[in-house]
Amino acid sequence: MGTKGVAMDSIYLDHSATTPVDQRVVEKMLPYYSTHYGNASSIHSLGQKAKDDIEIARAHMAALINASPDEIIFTSGGTESDNLAIRGAFLKLSPNGKNHIITTKIEHHAILHTVEDLVKNYGATATYLDVDSDGLINLEQLKSAITDKTCIVSVMAANNELGTIQPMEEIGKICKEKGVWFHTDAVQAAGKMEFDVEKFSISMASFSAHKFYGPKGVGALYIKKGINIKPIYTGGGHEKGIRPGTYNTPGIVGMGEAARLAKENFDDSYKHTKELRDYLEKRISEEIKYVGFNGSRTNRLPQVASISFRYVEGESILMFLDMEGNIQASSGSACTAGDLHASHVLLAISLPHEICNSTLRFSFGKDNTKEQVDKVMEILPGIIERLRKMSPIAPKENE
Repeated sequence: MGTKGVAMDSIYLDHSATTPVDQRVVEKMLPYYSTHYGNASSIHSLGQKAKDDIEIARAHMAALINASPDEIIFTSGGTESDNLAIRGAFLKLSPNGKNHIITTKIEHHAILHTVEDLVKNYGATATYLDVDSDGLINLEQLKSAITDKTCIVSVMAANNELGTIQPMEEIGKICKEKGVWFHTDAVQAAGKMEFDVEKFSISMASFSAHKFYGPKGVGALYIKKGINIKPIYTGGGHEKGIRPGTYNTPGIVGMGEAARLAKENFDDSYKHTKELRDYLEKRISEEIKYVGFNGSRTNRLPQVASISFRYVEGESILMFLDMEGNIQASSGSACTAGDLHASHVLLAISLPHEICNSTLRFSFGKDNTKEQVDKVMEILPGIIERLRKMSPIAPKENE
């Protein structure tokens, strides 16, 4: 049962970057590498066994988000799903004059770079919605941004750095009333928050298995019945011709099992990670000076804490946490790890550059413990104190 880190004494607090594959998922996948190895497009018994089990996985993924199985398209991950949704919508609708895309300033780069490419090379126009200090969009700005040329609105359900959850039901209602497709990057949302494609009036949604204890390299795109996008690949016609290519049967089976477990264990996981996050934030607020907590304090994922430690560089904190306590966290989204440029998400909520670069993200998982938080707090205050003593801009009391 459960999962283990790479080392017995490792304290892994970077679950928003990726999660370890649940052992039950691994066991479910293994036969598809050796005994159930048939190509799901083949008509013989081995192929049909693979096809049947892919459909079971499809049903599990659909159940997690309240969709129909035939609305699930399997992909290689969140980035491909985002590309397929945005490019597919633009290529389908732009010949009819709908070449305007609306998104936000805090999206994952899979969205932002895709939109930038369509603007630069394909004649798209784009509106990037602002966010407030909590990372929430303004619904009135969204309403006023939609025109008769708008082909798609893409707003991420929950932000990977802040954990802030957008007002999904209201956004979906606006898009539905305006007759505009609504896509959401839900990579961080699946299994972490109540997510209902019908309730949110979603047209398309992107998912990635490795964010909820499934394998890397497999994802899904929900496409609501009646939404017809143009494929961005050509090939053998798999997945209704929307995403051709030989099925990654082990990965898809693993994603299905991870989705089943996420739905089954949702309440316990939500409660557990929220308690650990709140405990860490409480101890930090009581034991370390000059800290700030970023993102919404109410509309947020249960497992994410974005915390700024003034007068200290985040990368240095991470290095000492790893060296001294075998503790892994993040200084921003995983896709920009090691990049010392200020996070575009933190800049969008109006944090100064120096505060952005002093920010860490701790993200909890189902196997973390209160004892691990205590271990973090045994060494984190000392690390902050030492680093502030070396800082030329820290208050004199820390010199």
